[in-house]
Amino acid sequence: MTRRWFGSVRSRATLAATLVVAVALLAAGAAVLLSLRSDLTGQAESEAASAARAVAVELSDGRPYDKLTGLDEDDRPVQIVDERGRVVAASEDLERVTGTGADTARPGDPGGRAGGDADDDADDSDDANGSDGPDDDDPAPRGEVDSDTDFSTGTATIDGTTADYRFAAVEVEFEDRGKFTVYAGAPLAAERSAVGTATTAMLIGFPLLLAVVAGATWLVTRRALSPVEGIRREMAAITASEDLARRVPVPATHDEVARLALTTNETLAALESSVERQRRFVADASHELRSPIASLRTQLEVGAAHPELLDLDGAVTDTVRLQTLAADLLLLARLDAGERPGDARFDLGALAREHAEGQAGVTVTADEVPVAGSRAQVGRVLTNLLDNARRHARSAVTVGVRAEGEWAVVAVADDGDGVPEADRERIFERFVRLDEARSRDDGGAGLGLAIARDVAVRHGGTLTVGRAPAGGALFELRLPRAQ
Repeated sequence: MTRRWFGSVRSRATLAATLVVAVALLAAGAAVLLSLRSDLTGQAESEAASAARAVAVELSDGRPYDKLTGLDEDDRPVQIVDERGRVVAASEDLERVTGTGADTARPGDPGGRAGGDADDDADDSDDANGSDGPDDDDPAPRGEVDSDTDFSTGTATIDGTTADYRFAAVEVEFEDRGKFTVYAGAPLAAERSAVGTATTAMLIGFPLLLAVVAGATWLVTRRALSPVEGIRREMAAITASEDLARRVPVPATHDEVARLALTTNETLAALESSVERQRRFVADASHELRSPIASLRTQLEVGAAHPELLDLDGAVTDTVRLQTLAADLLLLARLDAGERPGDARFDLGALAREHAEGQAGVTVTADEVPVAGSRAQVGRVLTNLLDNARRHARSAVTVGVRAEGEWAVVAVADDGDGVPEADRERIFERFVRLDEARSRDDGGAGLGLAIARDVAVRHGGTLTVGRAPAGGALFELRLPRAQ
């Protein structure tokens, strides 16, 4: 089931885009919530620290507890705790508190950490307020406010309402009375509310946004891949009909899909050309084979009926022609199948002298030029070029082998009529004869030059024809020099 649902590019692209956006949204949402919570907590700490330090300054000045202005605020819990953990002063409406280090909310509440009786508390209270100490005319001793502020989180109940608070603790130290800690709290309701609202908005908005992303990706991917589906349908139709003349539609988007369609059409054109070439090859080969086979059969049938009329020389000629044609067809078949030429090194000049040796009217001027490839195939090219030149020459054929930069060049020229410029490419096509009757009489099938060019191309070279200095044809074979 999973493979079926996610078996298409569109579904996988939609899933991937949705997952990426989901991860990004979760990361961004977590960062926003943490930043919002940090900012609001910092704001509460600033408010609490300001309130605690204001009370601490008043306390350090020797102001009595009942005169401290910070204890009169209705919405902010404030406690003053001595160094023994006893609450010596607190906000008027404070009923319960946690997070300040004291077990009680107000002075004298049961369960305090004072550890003494009521008289001790009263004495300490009187001492702290300065009502039972030195004479009122004497200046009150001043305390030192600590520059550090500590923070803690707790709860406080004011007028029956309990809420979370961020407490700031500031210490005040007196030489005669010891150390006091002032706790002042700032509410965290805004932080809780803002974070909760943001979380709720994200929980509602994120799924909706992911649904929009998934839907948009699905539609966009569908639109983007619709040309691919058109290409697939047309390719299926071409396969079913075997009509290689058909082409796939090319979208006007100028993107990767359009380039895919263009490349597909180029492939179809090359395949059509190859198939058409193969069909022509088969048809031409059948036609060329039919003539010598029919001639040979006729001669044999006549010889069987009338032995005295058997033309042995003609039968041998037809047999040789048939053998040569079969060898040419087999070589072309191997070349079309992509047979590699090999990488053997040999001297092209020596090979040219070897193939021209003993042939009347052929002059060879050959340098030593090493090449790599199939010695037999390159020798076949030289044989075909020499046969073609001798067939069309009046009296002389010249062969030259030289090095020209990175190329090894073989030039075969004759003093015949040459090749008309309009036919200088056509003669390299298979089964093409410029002089049909003479080529047939000489046994040519129009494959020699086609084979020569195919072999040259397979070896990374070229074969061209031009005009020779003597007025005839000049064939130039260029092969890469061996390093």
